[in-house]
Amino acid sequence: MRGGVAWRLLRDTRYALPGALGRVIPAPDAPHAVAIARQQARVGAATTIGYFEGAGGDPSSIMAAYARVAQRARGLDLSLSVKAPPLRFDPVSLRELAQIARQSGLSLVFDAHGPQDADETLAAVERLLPDFPDTGIVLPARWHRSQADAVRLRDSSAPVRIVRGEWPDPAGDAVDPDAAYLMLVEALAGRAAPVAIATHRPALADRALALLRDAGTPCSLEQLRGLPGRRCRAVARGQGVPVRLYVPFGPGWIPYALDRALARPYLLAWMWRDWTGRADP
Repeated sequence: MRGGVAWRLLRDTRYALPGALGRVIPAPDAPHAVAIARQQARVGAATTIGYFEGAGGDPSSIMAAYARVAQRARGLDLSLSVKAPPLRFDPVSLRELAQIARQSGLSLVFDAHGPQDADETLAAVERLLPDFPDTGIVLPARWHRSQADAVRLRDSSAPVRIVRGEWPDPAGDAVDPDAAYLMLVEALAGRAAPVAIATHRPALADRALALLRDAGTPCSLEQLRGLPGRRCRAVARGQGVPVRLYVPFGPGWIPYALDRALARPYLLAWMWRDWTGRADP
């Protein structure tokens, strides 16, 4: 019964489990992430690598982790996906990261965080664009503000990755998430700079990529490593669109991934549909 001792014990165990397992399961590190990127390169695919800091992480450890990736990834078609809030939006650190990426022939893209961080993240990207024109940004489709952000970025050189978004819009999410996603795609269709479609929903990927291709916008499908992606990759192949793999690493990744898996009781059914090629309900 909710509120009883057994319920509280079950709830506490559920929320403690990701951290507990994260302390005993080896975290993927920079060499591991780059090794995956090299495997991807051998089959002609690009990679994005993103760092997840652990408890007690600080900006210096984040900078060092990205430097280790850049040193090993020289020459690969690879983007460093960066979370600006843990770096405290420090312009000096962010510029240093952009320089580290450039020296190894890589690019930088800023992940989305909570809505409270959106203005500072967008400002950080716009500060870097004049000197680092391939600096990219992630726009969550579930935020109403993303439409205006897309208009603001439409004629810029910034690559944009469109995601559904993890954090809800404070003003309330769109009633139809797929429709909101496609509206954001339409707002960017026709631009010259690239747009990445980050979804694991095959029907949505098909429509979004078609919109961008029909408008002449360079586009790709981006998939998170570990989530079912066979059907979406088939969609991309059918449209002749390249696929980019997002590879997370760092001490915070295992606890985060386990927490997200526990929050998705439908994951097994999703994986089964992906393996068998069945359509989403």
